[in-house]
This record gives sequence, structure tokens and C-alpha cells, in this order.
Amino acid sequence: MDDGGCTGAVLITIRTVAETGSTNADLLALARDGAEDGLWLRAIRQTAGRGRLGREWQSPEGNLYASTLVRLRPIDPPAASLALVAAVALQETVSTFLVAGICQGTTDASATLVLKWPNDLLLADAKLSGILLERADDAVIVGYGVNIAHHPDLPDRLTTDLAAHGVVVDPAMFLDILADSFSRWIGRWRTEGIAPVRERWVDCAHSAGTALTARLPDGSGIDGLFVGLDTDGALILRLASGERRVIHAADVFLL
Repeated sequence: MDDGGCTGAVLITIRTVAETGSTNADLLALARDGAEDGLWLRAIRQTAGRGRLGREWQSPEGNLYASTLVRLRPIDPPAASLALVAAVALQETVSTFLVAGICQGTTDASATLVLKWPNDLLLADAKLSGILLERADDAVIVGYGVNIAHHPDLPDRLTTDLAAHGVVVDPAMFLDILADSFSRWIGRWRTEGIAPVRERWVDCAHSAGTALTARLPDGSGIDGLFVGLDTDGALILRLASGERRVIHAADVFLL
């Protein structure tokens, strides 16, 4: 329940619809109409799902398509750092199901789960999910697309789904765990700041020294080695020249 900001906790409300164009678009409209912090909207299917930079997000039944609303408060950390909150909550959720599968003998224990900046989750080096953040005034919509039962074939990256690794889970159950994890991390973000979220993100990311390429918004590219995150959550790369480059916006790929 909302405690007036002492812990950052909110009441979690989950609504589910059979089909919609985009849960992010719907929740943006609800936010403009006064919807409250903590609302989640899940669609069994989407007909106009989208990812970053306006890319189409394929949305067959069986995967998770859900968005949540965060109402920014005056003393909240910078809104951009919600990308890290969203990522660590998802990593924690997927890890829970992977560990359960390993214990039951249905999941390959060698499957690695790592975060790639800013909020991609990779399973065995393949993209498992996408997270899209959009803002309207004091409302930030955090949209999740998680490949639970299916994954698309993409020309520029490997993709996978949980079922391919022996994890069978209902999307509604998955969202219950994700919403709880997200709420807890939002609480820490609001009361402790970015630091614990950043620390958790780095702990779950690929190791320091991993070779990455960053495609910048202007179309140029930068290759470098992963150093970590700065205090605001921006990506730090070490270039071949030895220079450290701080990157605030880019598509990042493993080399």
C-alpha cells in the first residue's frame, strides 16, 4: 500500500485484456486520465506492439506483454534510471523460474542469464526480452515484452524464449512475480537512490572487459570494452585508445 513515500510502496493492480494494440499506448492514455501509480496492464495478444526506436514487437499468444505506470514524485531519482530498475526486476524474476527449473531437472544449469545495457536480458547470449520506457509529464510507462513460449527470428541478433530452455510458465503467473519484484525495487530506488539498483545491475551484467559495440542515435558506432556504469547509470566503455567514453543513449551489442 502507498505509505505517503516513506518506503515507496504502492498498491499493485493488474488488469488483463484479451487483445489490444499496445499496452504501453493504452497505459499512457490511462495515465493522462489520472490512473494511479502501481497499475499494470497485460494483454494476451498485441496487434501493434513496439520496441525501442519504433521497431515492431511481434506479439503471439503465450508470451508476456505488460506495462506498468510509475508516477514520479518530487524527490525521486532521475526518471532515466527506471530503465535499470526495470531490468533488475526482470532479471530477478527470470532467475527465480530458471532456478526452479534447474532444481526440477528441466532446465540446463549451464544457461547463463546476464543484463546488457541498458535493460536487455540475455539467456545463453540470446535476447530474451525487451523493455520500453515512455514518459508523459509525471507518468513513466514501463513496458515489458518477455519471450516465454515463442521468440522471433531477427536478422541482427540471436533470440530465445524460456520454453526453449525447459521453463514452462503461464504469463499471468510470471507477471505476478515480476510485479512484486518491480514494486520492491521501486521502493529501494525511491528510498535509497540509484546506488543499490546500479550495484545489482552490475552484479547481473556481463563481466568487466566484455567487448561491446554501441550504435549511437546519429548512426555512428563505437567499439570498446565494458567498464561499468557511472553514478547515473550511463554506460562506460574503454576504447582502444585508452579513453573512457560515457554513453547515455545507444543500441548495444556483444562483439
